[in-house]
Parts: sequence; structure tokens; C-alpha cells
Amino acid sequence: MASWRSEKKLMPEGKAEYAPIAQGDEESRVHDSSDGSTETPRHKRRWKWSRPSCMFGVASLSVALLVADVGDKIARNLVGMRRPDPFENWGRPGTGTEDLAWYPTDFLRDVMPVPCHSHNDYWRKVPLFSALYAGCTGVEADVWLRNGDLLVGHEKASLQPNRTFQTLYVNPLVEILTRKNAEPGPSGPDGRAVGVFDTDPAQTLVLLVDLKTDGPTTWPWVMQQLAPLRDRGWLSYYEDGQFHQQPITVVGTGNTPFDQIVSLQPRRDAFFDAPLDKLENSPFNWTNSYYASVSFWKAIGAVWWKGGPGVAQLATIRAHLREARERGLVSRYWALPAWPIHVRNRLWQLLVEEGIGMLNVDDLEAATQQDWTKPRAL
Repeated sequence: MASWRSEKKLMPEGKAEYAPIAQGDEESRVHDSSDGSTETPRHKRRWKWSRPSCMFGVASLSVALLVADVGDKIARNLVGMRRPDPFENWGRPGTGTEDLAWYPTDFLRDVMPVPCHSHNDYWRKVPLFSALYAGCTGVEADVWLRNGDLLVGHEKASLQPNRTFQTLYVNPLVEILTRKNAEPGPSGPDGRAVGVFDTDPAQTLVLLVDLKTDGPTTWPWVMQQLAPLRDRGWLSYYEDGQFHQQPITVVGTGNTPFDQIVSLQPRRDAFFDAPLDKLENSPFNWTNSYYASVSFWKAIGAVWWKGGPGVAQLATIRAHLREARERGLVSRYWALPAWPIHVRNRLWQLLVEEGIGMLNVDDLEAATQQDWTKPRAL
């Protein structure tokens, strides 16, 4: 599976490399400006439509596409080309998945990691595991401090006492990494711990924690509940002028207080999600931040039916990505257009070509397959 590189600068001894690690609705975030070489995808070709000279041509083309789409579905569903779903019985009594931390043995053995961020990951039928199975190297949890625990959900009404930061994210990651590092096998560079992906043990997984409640009060709870990962040495950290990559890289966004991130001394094992559109003359860089993100809708604006940004919009995108690259940060746009599909696909392709660090997505299968230019996707 093709992939593209993040914009995290390569840090030679004294500086360290960030491995690559992407539409949706508005993310709630707070960025107070006061405190705080790319590899193109394998599918380089672009699909170009020629206008038929008559109605017969239009009809013939439509029928051909319909037949192709039906054939593709039959091949995938009936002939068995589609990968089996390891989550078919997830959550059912007697399956061992009731505690939300079940680990399907070897289910990542052939998964190639792709720098895509699973937006609102907890919305999926199986949070975390679905993103990993698709190959996403970034996942996201919206957390709310309620009655002495961190609950996960997009809105207050969706919060449930059994859907917590620990049950949905921390505990499953501990189980996965415990299994990965318990037996002799492939190891990361310089003897580092093995990450979640069998095909790339050195790949870090970004855990984006979006604070929905008061930042200064909630963030200490996040740091406390990360202890099982921290105690085992599985969190990436910055210390003595060097970034040390480990299996999990924690990034705080939303109401995360930048001052508390900076105050993590002498060992910083969580990083900030810097404002991508406000990097110039800011304190954000690779020593205190990892992502640099902004709402595409707010910072760039609408992209209409033809599926490409205007000249001014493209110039803004390039300026954003350049600033992030110079600061060693992984660029990311959220609130990308989801429809029409051909507009979304063209924008994904353009962002990758321009050097986006992380593609923020809701449709995991479409993004990680990277078949956006196929006619059935238009």
C-alpha cells in the first residue's frame, strides 16, 4: 500500500525523527495565540473525463461505470476479495469483547500503516481497532471529566459510564503492546519497543486527546490515566534536546493548556496540537508540539463542485504547510468537505501532492486504500 511521509523533520543525533503517522464536522478546539520531502502516492495518475459528443456516448459511459461498480462489489463480497471483518461479533455476550479491550490475534499482520488520522474514532462500531485495521496511524478521543473519570464522546448526551478513556484507548493499547513486546521478534530502531503494526514495528501511533471540559482541570487526569503506557516506556518523549519516538505519541488538542504541556520537565511525554494557521512568530515547534492543525473550512473556505481550491486558497495551503515543515510539525486539516465524493477525493489527492503530514478522514477504507482516482469513486 502506498504511503506518504509526514512533515516532521528528520532529527540527527541531538534531534530525532518523527515517523509518519489523516473531514469531518467541526472540532471543538481552543488555540490562544497569546500562549501559546514528501513521497507521492503510488496512484499518481489522475482520472480525466472527456465530454461525449452525443447522448449515446453518455449512456454508454454510464452503463459501463455501473457494470464496473457492480462487478467490483460482487468480486469483493462474493468472491472474497475483501478482507474478512474481525469485528463481526464485537461486544456480543460470550465473545470476550464485553470489556471493549479484546485483542484479535494477528489481525494487524498484513496491515500497512498509512498517515491518516481517524477523526472522531470513538464514533465507530469498534473504536481504535477499526482505525488500526484500516492502517490509520492517528486516532482521536474526545474526553470529558465527569465524576472522577474521563468519559469519551462527542457530546454530553452521548457519554456513558463504560465508555472511558481507559476502556476504549489506554487498556487496549496496553494489551496490544504487551503482546507485541512479550516475545522475541522484530524490534524498533536502537532497541526501542515494538509498535502496534507488524509490518512496520517502528511506526508510532498518534493518540490525539481532545479535551472538551476545562483544560487546566482535565489535563492532569489525562496525564494520570496515561500512566500504564508511561510506566512501560511506550510514550514518545522530549528530553535534553532530543525527541525519542516510542510506540505511542500523545497529542493534546481542544482545551488542552499549552502552558501545562511546556511545564512537563525535564521529560515531556505529551505534545501540543499547534494552530496551523497561526504558526508565524509563534512558540510552537517540534520540541513542544507534534501536530499543527486547523479547520479547513475556517482557514481555507469552501471548495466547490469542480473539486479544486482557487489560486488564493492554494497559496494559503502552501504557506501553512511550509510553516509546519520549517518547525518540524505534522500538518493536518480537519473539517474537510465530505461531499461530493469527487471533490473530497480531488482535495485528498491535492493535499498529499502538496505535502500534507496527516490526512484527516472519516471514511477509513476509502482513504487508506488510496484508490481515490478510480472512476467508481467519483
